[in-house]
Amino acid sequence: MAAMLISRRIHLVLVVAAVVAIAGAVHAATATATTTHIKVYWHDVVSGASPTVVQVARAATTNSSASFFGAVMVIDDPLTSGPDLKTSSPVGRAQGTYISAGKDKVALLMNMNFVFQSGRYNGSTVAIMGRNEVFAAVREMAVVGGTGVFRWARGYAQARTHTFDMKTGDATVEYNLYINH
Repeated sequence: MAAMLISRRIHLVLVVAAVVAIAGAVHAATATATTTHIKVYWHDVVSGASPTVVQVARAATTNSSASFFGAVMVIDDPLTSGPDLKTSSPVGRAQGTYISAGKDKVALLMNMNFVFQSGRYNGSTVAIMGRNEVFAAVREMAVVGGTGVFRWARGYAQARTHTFDMKTGDATVEYNLYINH
């Protein structure tokens, strides 16, 4: 009986120690958190000899749907410092997928990593996921993680269409990232 009581006390002490350690780690992480704002331009190039987005799957009804419901796209889009793809400095790539998930509106499920390939964030990534209602003026998606400088990242991304070419399907979108890390 005494051994069982001692065992329970040891267990309780270990549980309390673990809770204190976790609370300390959470406090340390939030006490030193930095908020970073990054503005980049995302170039979704459908046309030409070297597109940066390709359709990899579709539903039987995708082509007859006004919202392209069911289309699955894979991207490796350039990210630049300015809106002109040819004259702006490259910052990195947006790599991932988007899926046309809205039956009544063009609304995409975005799942992508912003892979920074130059400047102070070179080698770091930010993971973005969320709903993108394409024709809304401003769309907000979650920053759900990151690597390198952005390890443990949380925050949000705001997207605003800069240009959209109805003939080619090419789009340039301004992304403002607000990242806590």
